[in-house]
Amino acid sequence: MGYVQGQSRDQGSLFPVSLDELIGPEHVCRVIAAFVARLDLKALGFARAHSKATGRPPYDPADLLMLYLYGYLNRVRSSRLLERECQRNIELMWLLHRLTPDHKTIAEFRRCNAQPLRRAGAEFVRFCAEAGLIRGEWVAVDGTKFQAVASGKAILDEVQRAELQAKLEQRIAQYLQELEAADQQQGEAELDAQALRQALARLQLQQAELAKVDSDKQRYVSTEPEAVVLKGKGPGYNVQTAVDAEHALIVAHEVNAQAGDNGCLQRMGEAAQQTLGGTELKLVADAGYANGEQAQALEDQGVRVHVPVKRAVNNQGEGDLFDQGRFTYDAQADAYVCPADKLLQRKQLHRAGKVVIYAAQPGDCGACAMKARCTQAPRRTLSRHLYEEALQRIHQRATPQAMRLRRCTVEHPFAALKFHIFEKPRFLMRGLTGAGAEIALATLAYNVKRALAVLGGQQMLQKLAM
Repeated sequence: MGYVQGQSRDQGSLFPVSLDELIGPEHVCRVIAAFVARLDLKALGFARAHSKATGRPPYDPADLLMLYLYGYLNRVRSSRLLERECQRNIELMWLLHRLTPDHKTIAEFRRCNAQPLRRAGAEFVRFCAEAGLIRGEWVAVDGTKFQAVASGKAILDEVQRAELQAKLEQRIAQYLQELEAADQQQGEAELDAQALRQALARLQLQQAELAKVDSDKQRYVSTEPEAVVLKGKGPGYNVQTAVDAEHALIVAHEVNAQAGDNGCLQRMGEAAQQTLGGTELKLVADAGYANGEQAQALEDQGVRVHVPVKRAVNNQGEGDLFDQGRFTYDAQADAYVCPADKLLQRKQLHRAGKVVIYAAQPGDCGACAMKARCTQAPRRTLSRHLYEEALQRIHQRATPQAMRLRRCTVEHPFAALKFHIFEKPRFLMRGLTGAGAEIALATLAYNVKRALAVLGGQQMLQKLAM
């Protein structure tokens, strides 16, 4: 029995005469082209959105934006791989009108348009809101860690950082001496002087970046100073997203160099509210975002926060002593009332920890019959957060239903970003700006893919054409 036979390479065929016949009527390339056609790239701030009258004409940023969107949708992020795809991929031939930009042009577009890419993503979120895909009622916030370009071998401690600083100073002094000697000579020495100046500029730039590093930072990434050292992951960044609960579309995102999520609640809530047009939101997040001050600020702006608050466990006296819940706070007197009806009055304020310490009178505790069940110290003390009321409110709102909604809303987009778009959670570009550009493209690609799955190609193309 023979094998399945193909056609002869010499045989003529009725192959479609135009690229348009090869792209289906609801193909994702048509969706990408329709969306980019809606954008005012010049107003969004894209570089070279308006070509000059003289010189070689540049590539249209619309074409390069479509190229990157297609690439991120198909897990192709490298500029060299995108260059290769332009030469052999029929879908990209249709999308770019057979243009084949080189990898340097492709990489330069992404490097120079970090903020315009964020604005383009915000435009798609507005389109989704107009199309009814975003309700703007419940928004879930969460963060995850992505690896940086830098290797773990580039992490330096305080001693290694000081050694690097001394080495840089020594090499700069050496280059300055060689440059002074080269300047006094003529002929071929002029070429050497130019090379010395370039090397000296690189060393001085590295020295300036090292000087910017916070002195309290215990570990420093020499090849990528903006990266933070993540536990178990090496150099990386913290990626934050705010996801609308209606169809799990990402409405806001951020890349920062913070190891934890505690300081991100207010920024993400305000970004989501601004993107959705100032609507009253219900913001839900996990316990890592419990921040009373930021929760109070969001509530003042009309955002209802739902975050569980972790409390310290009472482990004194093997956990048998009175918990803080047995004490009643009197707001008018700014004091606590103990189970024996004695007052614990305000003693001191710790501004760094944002807590107020309340203490009972030693005489009241010494004569109290319940002292053995209350404290082992001479008197009982309690601490109260400056934004205790806000913390209590957000904790009460963090019901099991709200936390289940958070998990169902925000976990899926992160899995899609990490493994369906990035393929593996590691950036290709260095620094916060480069990482931000990549996340802007990735979230835009995710939202396009998600909206297409909900609406379907035909309906989405109709709404894009409006």
